[in-house]
Amino acid sequence: MVRHIVMFKLKEGADAAEARRKAEQLKGEIPSVEKMEVVCNSPGADAGNYELALICDFKGMEELDAYQKHPKHVAFGAYISQVRESRACIDYEY
Repeated sequence: MVRHIVMFKLKEGADAAEARRKAEQLKGEIPSVEKMEVVCNSPGADAGNYELALICDFKGMEELDAYQKHPKHVAFGAYISQVRESRACIDYEY
């Protein structure tokens, strides 16, 4: 299994709830995803933290690659690129 974790620091004034809503729309839409969680930074957590994270599980790297190329993921990527300040990602096997 491969876990893909990607976090986004949003630009000042960006709507975190809207970003989360758009990320949530990916759930169940991309066949290669085994499990997906979309989470936001807790209100009481450090304001310097990343605001949004996607945590996805795949059977292997081939399925992760299929996810990366899927049109719905590509569309989300185009959206989030406009509202994010930075991105951090890790992919690991477990």
